[in-house]
Amino acid sequence: MKPEDRYLKFVRWAEEDGVYVGHCPDLFLWGGICHAGHEEEVYRRLCALVAEEIDELQRGGGDLPAPNTRPMREAVPA
Repeated sequence: MKPEDRYLKFVRWAEEDGVYVGHCPDLFLWGGICHAGHEEEVYRRLCALVAEEIDELQRGGGDLPAPNTRPMREAVPA
């Protein structure tokens, strides 16, 4: 498994901007980091940015942040 595979990456439609926005909350806390008109293009860019950020952190000798964000799961009625 590549280090970037440990981090949640997702793309959401931003109605107010009329574009798709890519997010990786554990590495980029401030919100969306790339956008485009096509979902697939945003996901490709997002994956490249995540890999680049991890590479920079590792080259700088820094520790990678713990991957804490997880996708939501359906609630199971009690």
